[in-house]
Formats: sequence, structure tokens, C-alpha cells
Amino acid sequence: MNKVVLITGGSSGIGKSIGEFLHHKGFVVYGTSRNPERILNSVFPLIALDVRNVDSIHLAVAKVIAISGRLDVVINNAGVGITGPLEEIPMNEIKNNFETNFFGPIEVMKAALPQMREQHSGLIINVTSIAGYMGLPYRSIYSASKGALELITEALRMEVKSFGIRIANIAPGDFATNIAAGRFHAPVIKGSAYEVPYGNNLKTMDEHVDSGSNPNEMAEAVYAVIQNPNPKIHYKVGAFMQKFSIVLKRVLPDKVYEKMLMNHYKL
Repeated sequence: MNKVVLITGGSSGIGKSIGEFLHHKGFVVYGTSRNPERILNSVFPLIALDVRNVDSIHLAVAKVIAISGRLDVVINNAGVGITGPLEEIPMNEIKNNFETNFFGPIEVMKAALPQMREQHSGLIINVTSIAGYMGLPYRSIYSASKGALELITEALRMEVKSFGIRIANIAPGDFATNIAAGRFHAPVIKGSAYEVPYGNNLKTMDEHVDSGSNPNEMAEAVYAVIQNPNPKIHYKVGAFMQKFSIVLKRVLPDKVYEKMLMNHYKL
């Protein structure tokens, strides 16, 4: 029986690449989008879902189960970026980021778990970020929301293991997607104490995304996790130095690592 996969944020970027890859591998793939009627070129069906709306989450999960009779894999991919000096990011934007990157995925997992428990099988993959392993300047909220999802995954994995449900994180580095266009940028304020350093780093962050890796690398990583009967808790996908930065954080003294980051970001 072909496995049934639900991918949040499946209309573009990493989610679209994952969906297309799994579709061509023979999986029954459903993606989600806030406005699926606007997407005309998807090779797999798209269902309306906004991770900030609990009702839409439950409706989407119920629809997949009603059509396919089961739900084998959930990929929590929907997410948004956010940049800015913490002092200057509006609180409503901070809350919106956590609603999308953290609370939304929790609601998706809560909606999917009853069906997976009934099946006594299932896999949930949370797409986090290498940025979630460290506090990055001018990306504090993004780092925090993705880091929180990493820890939720560790805890939930132990809670549901006896039900035959597997949970894993995949943390991407910079990939060539449209995330930079969709993220919230706190404006560079003329005369602000952060005007020069934040303005310079904003350009650097966008350049990293533009020159990032091919999203198909994430699709291949997701496929490998699905095929693994006993997946690891954490996976990292990206450039060598991005992954190696996590290793350095583990082995270097805090202040040495902080100095390394500040040199990198020219602070």
C-alpha cells in the first residue's frame, strides 16, 4: 500500500520540492496552502490549510483521512522567516511568527496523532532550521521558534513511541527558495542604533538564501527518513560549514563561540 503523506506549506519552496519528489516515488501526496485555488501547476492535490487556524488544520487532516482512509506521514514544513533587532520587532509580528513556526505545527501534530495511534503506525517530520540550534543576531525570533520545535520533537518522540509512531526533525540550512521574499523584515530605521549593523546583515542574509543549496537535497533527506524504520531524532541538511557550526557550539566555550559569530556577522 502506498503511504499517504500530508505536507504543510506544499505549494512552493522546500515543501513543493518534497511533494514532487515523493509523488514521483509513488507516495500518495497531499500538500497544503492557504489559497490552493491560486496554485495551478501542482502535480499533487493541495488542500486549504492555515497553520494559524485550528479549524482549518482539523478540516484538512480529516479530509485526507476521509479520502485515503489513513495518514502515514505528516511533514510540518510550513513556516515563515523574521528578521530584525529584537528591540524593534513589533510584538504582533513576534506572536505571528510563533503561531506559524511553533504553535501551528503543534496543532497539526495533535490533529494527526489520533489517526496514527489507531493505525499503530505513523511518522511526523518537523522541518526546523540550523538557525534553531543557536541564537543568531537579528534572527532571534526565528532561532527561538525553530529551536522550540526541536525540543518539542524530542519530548513528543518519547511520549508516542509505544504507539508505533516515529518523530524526527530535519533542520535545513540556507536553500534557494522564496523564503526571503515571504519573511517579515523589521525596517531599517534611519538614525536607529541598529541602522548600520542590521542593514548590512539583512543584505548578507538575503544573499545566503539566494546562493543556497538546491531544495531537492531536502526532498532526498525526507525520503531517506521515511524509508528508515528507526530514524534518528535530529537531521541537518545544508552546507558543510552550516552543519559544522552546530558541532562547534557543542565543543567551544560559550564566549568563544559568541565571538566567532560576532566576527562572522561583523559585529
